Formats: sequence, structure tokens, C-alpha cells
Amino acid sequence: MKVIRLLLFGICLLFIQNFSWAQGILKFEKETHEFGIIAEGGQATYQFKFKNTGNQPVVISNVQPSCGCTTPDWTKEPILPGKSGMVKAVYNSAGRPGAFHKSITVTSNAAPPTQALFIQGTVAEAGSVAVRTTYTPAQKVNSPRLFLAKNNHDFGKLELGQKANATFIIKNTGKQPLIIQGLKSPCNCINYRIPTSEIAPGKEENLELTYTQRLLGEQTERVSFITNDIVSSETTLTLKAKVVESLNTISIIKESSAAVPFK
Repeated sequence: MKVIRLLLFGICLLFIQNFSWAQGILKFEKETHEFGIIAEGGQATYQFKFKNTGNQPVVISNVQPSCGCTTPDWTKEPILPGKSGMVKAVYNSAGRPGAFHKSITVTSNAAPPTQALFIQGTVAEAGSVAVRTTYTPAQKVNSPRLFLAKNNHDFGKLELGQKANATFIIKNTGKQPLIIQGLKSPCNCINYRIPTSEIAPGKEENLELTYTQRLLGEQTERVSFITNDIVSSETTLTLKAKVVESLNTISIIKESSAAVPFK
């Protein structure tokens, strides 16, 4: 009888031990990102990449930034053991000159259930001395290089407030990883999405832009990239559109006092 009790105790202990080991774990490549000096007006973006090193799926339930100046995004589907995901932070530098240090709290069913990530840097006023740096020829040779397959897009006629999308191919023709830190445009009417913010030398990625214009008439927007390309730090693309009140066409004309359909 004593042997049976000991055996049952051992089984229970083994079960409890195995249960305690059944846990997902998010292992981030790094927990703090330094943007350095960025020009005011752009959106600085960074993706914190992680891997589930545990033995259970992990679901991120929420990502909460410390202020409204930071917009988060994250992998929504369950992250299986051994698989990877990301938490993206987009910092809006418009009207925020000076140093910044912001946190992003990640909540999930992993161990531990909450984890803090940090972004920091300094926002310099556009055109200030702080954002103009002299580099050596060797640094320029080894710099990442941003190359656009096309640098303009005409949306044609758009309805006021309509969301229109355009895709651009970005290639890194340099010798170091190209980091897309953000985009800036005077209208603040452009959002973007890219699968990864870091593009390896010789590789390319699709950049998807969403354009939402709220001004009528012929519109031209110049969009600048914020990157670590020190040779062409202000690579730009141009968007054009004719914005109208409505795209609904009038199908009738008036002849005298009667309405006659178009033929």
C-alpha cells in the first residue's frame, strides 16, 4: 500500500512538473532600439523580431505604447513553438523635437505574461545642423543604398477621402542592411506597410502605400524615406491624384424641361 502511494505521488509530481514546463516563451532579438537622429515630421518605424522558444503556442493579446505618439502593430495569429513573429512600433515625430524614450508593453500568454520594449532617439528640426553629417568615402562605399524601381505613381481620379493603394519595389543595392525607419510627407495623409524594416544587401521588398487625400483638386505629394542610407538619405517618390467630390457619374441631361438618358 505504501509503495502504491509513493508511486501515485511520483506520478502527480511528474505531471505537475511537466505542466509547469508547458509554456510559450517570447525571445526578442533585442528589447531596445536606438533610432539615432531623425528629422522632424516623419514616422520612424522599427520591428522587434522574436521567436517562441517555449513548447506551447503564444498569442499576443495586446500591445500598449506609453503614449499616443507611438502606434503599434504585431503578429496576430498564434506563434507556434520554434516560429517567429514581430512587434512593430511607429513613432510620429511631427511636432516633437528633442530626445524621446518610449516604452511598448507586450501582453501575451507567454512566460512572463508582460514584456517591455523600448524605442529612443532624438528628433531634430528639419534642415538643422544635427541631421547633416559628413561621412568618409569609405563609409559611403559601404553604406546601404535604397533603389526604387519607380519613383512616381498617378492614382488618376479619386473621391474625396477615398483610400487608394500603390505598391513600390525597394531594393538594397548597397553593402550593409538597409533599415527603413519611416516616411514623411507634408500632408500626413500617407500610411505604409512593408514586410520587414531591414532589407539585406541585394534583396528587395514590396512597400505598400495607402493614400487618403482630403483636399479637392489636382494633388501632388512628395514622400521622403527615412533610412540609414547615408548617400541618398532623402530619396523621394511622387504621388499624384485628381480629387473630386464624388465619382458617381450623372447619367441624364436636361433637354428643355425633360430629363433624357444618355444613349
